[in-house]
Amino acid sequence: MTATPAPTEFFWETQPHAQRLVDGLTETFLNQHAMAARLARRFDDEAGVRFGDCIDFIAVSPVGKHDGIEQELRDAGFTGPADRLEHHGGIFPIIQLLEGPPKLGIKVDRADDFAATHQLTRPVHGEPGTRMRTVIEKDGDAELWAVERHGWSGFDLPEDSAKACQRAQRWLEWFRTRPRSGDEEQAFERTLELVQQAKGELHRDWVCDLFFQAERDFWMRRNRAAHVQYRRQQRVGIGWANHDHHTYRSSRQGYAGLIAILEALGLHCRERFYPGKGAGWGAQVLEQPVTHIVVFADVDMSPEELQTDFPHLGLAPRDELGTVGLWCGLHGESMLAAGMHHLECTFDFEGLAKQLEHEAGIGMMNPFSSFDHLKQQFTEGERWAVDPARVEKLRVAKLITDAQADTFFKEGAIGSHMENLERNDGFKGFNQNGITDIITETDPRRQTVGSH
Repeated sequence: MTATPAPTEFFWETQPHAQRLVDGLTETFLNQHAMAARLARRFDDEAGVRFGDCIDFIAVSPVGKHDGIEQELRDAGFTGPADRLEHHGGIFPIIQLLEGPPKLGIKVDRADDFAATHQLTRPVHGEPGTRMRTVIEKDGDAELWAVERHGWSGFDLPEDSAKACQRAQRWLEWFRTRPRSGDEEQAFERTLELVQQAKGELHRDWVCDLFFQAERDFWMRRNRAAHVQYRRQQRVGIGWANHDHHTYRSSRQGYAGLIAILEALGLHCRERFYPGKGAGWGAQVLEQPVTHIVVFADVDMSPEELQTDFPHLGLAPRDELGTVGLWCGLHGESMLAAGMHHLECTFDFEGLAKQLEHEAGIGMMNPFSSFDHLKQQFTEGERWAVDPARVEKLRVAKLITDAQADTFFKEGAIGSHMENLERNDGFKGFNQNGITDIITETDPRRQTVGSH
């Protein structure tokens, strides 16, 4: 392997000044729009979701009560033209400084679902299946927008043809039904081929959105907490609009194939994740610049390997398995048979935990991040039955003991979680230390017979 320095441009810091400005603009809008204020309460009370985490954009006039706002925003780190100010050092909505009525857009999976949920009589703008649809509810001069995006970052509706929309639905079906079992090397190759073929018919960013929609659907079918929380979020009509990152686990030999698929979808390598000496694993964080899909790609590795170009050169198999490798050995690759290890969405951290316990008896594991700017915890793991052939293969190779094999035969093994996360002050990074503890806690070898 060729030694390469770890990227240094991804050093994330809290952005309290920017957060105060965004909070102030949001509060001003909520005071102007009664329905938006009601929604903010309902999001939290009924779904454990904070309204601010769902904002797509805020548009205000740069004169009058917001006189001087442009310079304040730029001083806080926002850059770009006045009609599209973005903050690349934190997680914040786009700010538009435009003459006209105040506007605030919230992210939703489907604009028509949102309209139906809240019995809005306004028309949905944009044809079904296109890359952007909106529904606008006015209160006086103030406009609340529900914004559905599929790989489209603009504010004018795209001119997608009916044929392109039909192709998009077909590719969504193919991503949902793509081969996940059998020979894993061939399945990786076939998945990459499908992505490349889709990009020949649709814009790459649209393909990325469709692919991860299929990935969330596959994961959700195998995780009760996800199913329950999705239903709760659909009660307020937003779907998974508050997703933060998608976590994939990979074997060492499958890692380069995983990264190749993600990069074909337009994701770029961001920071490398180093959880500390002796952890036995690492990760590459990737982000798609238009869809803002973030992937956390876990793999067993040594600290020395973290300083190489491991995402592209790959990692050779070795004669022992860490937590991540054993999970893949039992369940398969996340990109293939197993599906994602977890989806993380942004929530009201304490509120979500209380609501899930009260409403559905879903418990939480101990938090592994408890900072003011970052709070994280998993739901209790979803136990999956394990293919006996996989267990026997691991036992014969002496990668697990006979006693461990017997437990997996009888009890199965923890397969997936949903992650409860709260970010504050725009913090975009991750906890590089405490996460090692939760990875250890999810090691299948730690489970005991009869535990749940």
